[in-house]
Amino acid sequence: MADTGNSGANAGGTGAPAWLGQLARTLRRGEIMLAGGLIFILAVLILPMPAWMLDICLAFSITASVLILMVVLFIQKPLDFSTFPTVLLIVTMTRLSLNLASTRLILTYGHEGSDAAGHVIEAFGGFIMAGNYVIGLIVFAILVLVNFVVITKGSGRIAEVSARFSLDAMPGKQMAIDADLSAGLIDEKDARARRKALEDESNFFGSMDGAAKFVRGDAIAGLIITLINIVGGIIIGVAQQDLSMGDAAKSYTLLTVGDGLVTQVPALIVSTAAGMLVTKAGVDGSTDKALFSQLSSYPAALGMASFLMATMAVLPGIPALPFLLLAGLAGGGAFLIARRQRRVTVEAVAEQAQQAAAAPVMEEPISTALSIDAVRIELGYGLLGLINAEQGHRLTDQIKALRRQLASEMGFILPAVRIQDNLQINANSYVVRVKEIEAGRGDLRPNMLLVMDPRGDKINLAGEETVEPTFGLPAMWVDPTLREEALFRGYTVVDPSTVITTHLTELIKDNMSELLSHAETQKLLDELPKEHQKLVADLIPGQISVSGVQRVLQALLGERVSIRDLPNVLEGIAEACGYSRNVTSITEHVRARLARQISDASTDQTGVIPILTLSPEWEQAFSDALHGDGEEKQLVMAPTTLQQFIQLVRQAFERYTIMGESPVLLTSPAIRPYVRSIIERFRPITTVMSQNEIHARARIRTLGQI
Repeated sequence: MADTGNSGANAGGTGAPAWLGQLARTLRRGEIMLAGGLIFILAVLILPMPAWMLDICLAFSITASVLILMVVLFIQKPLDFSTFPTVLLIVTMTRLSLNLASTRLILTYGHEGSDAAGHVIEAFGGFIMAGNYVIGLIVFAILVLVNFVVITKGSGRIAEVSARFSLDAMPGKQMAIDADLSAGLIDEKDARARRKALEDESNFFGSMDGAAKFVRGDAIAGLIITLINIVGGIIIGVAQQDLSMGDAAKSYTLLTVGDGLVTQVPALIVSTAAGMLVTKAGVDGSTDKALFSQLSSYPAALGMASFLMATMAVLPGIPALPFLLLAGLAGGGAFLIARRQRRVTVEAVAEQAQQAAAAPVMEEPISTALSIDAVRIELGYGLLGLINAEQGHRLTDQIKALRRQLASEMGFILPAVRIQDNLQINANSYVVRVKEIEAGRGDLRPNMLLVMDPRGDKINLAGEETVEPTFGLPAMWVDPTLREEALFRGYTVVDPSTVITTHLTELIKDNMSELLSHAETQKLLDELPKEHQKLVADLIPGQISVSGVQRVLQALLGERVSIRDLPNVLEGIAEACGYSRNVTSITEHVRARLARQISDASTDQTGVIPILTLSPEWEQAFSDALHGDGEEKQLVMAPTTLQQFIQLVRQAFERYTIMGESPVLLTSPAIRPYVRSIIERFRPITTVMSQNEIHARARIRTLGQI
């Protein structure tokens, strides 16, 4: 029986703690707390509130406003406080509901004394107004003007302009992300993160544009409620409470203005926070660090301010002490900052000299004079800053990305690119050399951006007209501040490093066949996966030498055919070696085996291959002009006939280029390499394919005939 009694006691004793625990777990859920807070705000709009609870809520309103301002001061970037529009709506509704609750208390109990609406309103009325409601009205009017006319209006305008420009700049920023992704400077994960940040930024400034209206409406509502309270209080005091006009005006005006001040002070704080948030768009780091670091970077400015204040101090009628004190502080700050900057500069120079002295000077052996750089970029001294550029991407990083891109697209590993200065060329010029021979050059403006119009129209921007060095397109060098405007107009905008990298990319693709050396070919074969090494062993050297494989790969790269699928290329070589040792015949067989890849590379945006065919007369003319057998086979055609063929091809391709087409010239397999050898001399970018290279599933569209 004793045990049973104890069990019942425990059961009865644990009932209350279980219920309280469930309640505590419910209250710990954030969504429940937020919903409860919003319901409480709505309830205040309907139900009366006692004075003591109003004091607590007003204190909470002031504390929340100060907290919001402090968070805005310490965040690193605006998106760190992306919930600000929602917070702004909640605090605005809170202030308006408290304003209504205080209005109900003032109009109901205002005749009883200055504490009718709580001690917080009484304290503001007594401390700020000193019992004089005229002073209170003036202070209240000034606060409303500062909040409504200055801070709120300016913040709303900045939010509106930021939202509009953020939306206008989104396509250009999206293209920049896609360009960095295609260039290999970022991976897909980084691209997704940057796209998400871009979307969040656009949504944030759009929300801030609307949230600024909350602050503006709050200021207007506070002013109207104050006027209603004063007029309504005087009417109630005189008509219902039998007060004189003077007593009613004094009593209700003191309470109403005190209530207005309690409301406007948090509103002014939140408006200031909103203004600081939208003006922080171009500032990195917390506000205090950004301000002090930028203001303290120019000691000459502090020195001029000190001189001006000292001059003001000696003017007749002006108190000298405050101006002299500030002049001394500004002058001392300028002296200390200038001395610190000189010390940092001296230390940096000394460190560089120490590193230079510590580096051992080694004499280069004479044999180094025999080495040839596969690819070399020579820069004028004015472009040396591109190597270690702090803004944008460094030239060295872009070249690393280019090597990865070529390996991925073409299966070709670009040799190391050497970058060196050359005092014999112009300061802003560069030269690209392939095996010591100049392959291309151009002129840059290191601190400007190159703008091109994809449509070929005239560029309507202020700048220096020029010609883009890679493709010879009309372009213009403009100031970096015009980047957003150029992107908004649909222009293509690139920095100087990208100009060099683009030019280098095209030159490398034009000379890949020369850059693929015997050693690089052997390296490609050695790095094939283990399962393909048996194929290499059966093929080399029994059927073909490494040099023969090199010549086949060079022929493919010469027409910009990717050799990334090297096992498939080697299988095609093995098949062709069964009936021929002619490199041209082997290459044509390999191209036929790569028909799917070549057809895909020649397919346009509509999914078809636009082709121009040779007429039967020209097919026969080329066939009759071939003389010799095997390696000795050559094209022997009369110069006038060749000139006629070149003229017809040039006219046909120019006509279709104007129409927006990039056709492929289709020939029979026997004459394709010889037709290509002629066309590459005047249109190297033209693709020449044979019927064997059209994949069975490829869709074609015949544009015409030559």
